[in-house]
Amino acid sequence: MNKTYIVKKCLPNKWYLIDAKNQTLGRISTQIASILKGKTCSHYTPHYIHKSYIIIINAEHIQVSGQKKSQKLYYKHSGRPGSLKKENFEQLQKRIPKRIIEKAIKGMLPKNKLGRKLFTHLKVYSGTFHPHNAQNPTILSFN
Repeated sequence: MNKTYIVKKCLPNKWYLIDAKNQTLGRISTQIASILKGKTCSHYTPHYIHKSYIIIINAEHIQVSGQKKSQKLYYKHSGRPGSLKKENFEQLQKRIPKRIIEKAIKGMLPKNKLGRKLFTHLKVYSGTFHPHNAQNPTILSFN
């Protein structure tokens, strides 16, 4: 008879610091999404909220490949007729640079309560300063 494995003990919070300077958007987003979901842990369970928190700094220096700077579009809509707004990558990077990374990672998380909870574990900052020094984050670097 097969039995379902359930994580019984509380695991400590893990904080990671990632510098997004000159990193490719898609490559870094997939790795961050897998860390948030807990796929890098040996005790991965799909329905379990892993206590991994990620701090991303230098969000304004994120890179995209090819012609995406001018071709990639971001949409927003209030729900009222005629209120669809379009913005390309360059315009959004000047206006709200952290939203680019947040939107990419949010799209890679589950579309349910678990995904919404995991998204709160992501902290994105435009500059090099972040207010989470007390958590002693581990520095992660992606090649």
